Amino acid sequence: KPETAAVLKRTVEALMERGAVVRNLENLGERSLPYKISKHKERHRRGGYFLIDLEGPPSIVSTMMDHLGRDIDVIRPTFIKYPVSKTEECTGIIPVNYEDKLIAKK
Repeated sequence: KPETAAVLKRTVEALMERGAVVRNLENLGERSLPYKISKHKERHRRGGYFLIDLEGPPSIVSTMMDHLGRDIDVIRPTFIKYPVSKTEECTGIIPVNYEDKLIAKK
């Protein structure tokens, strides 16, 4: 829908203006909400669910929640901190000293 595309475009642009890097955008489809939600003087029973995978400073969360709270097309915004997995540095292949192995066996 054009309205949905406009909301997503506004949201992604606002994230990028605040220094976030958007990695992925996933549409989870339209579903029934878990309960009726009243927002912006309307009652909602269905909603479109989207996941936006982003990297950005933690300081943008409060400003984005304020921005999305004022957007009449957004019913319930949520930010979830994704744990960053620590990668181990590859030390490479450790060379084996065959001379020491031969001497040790004799």
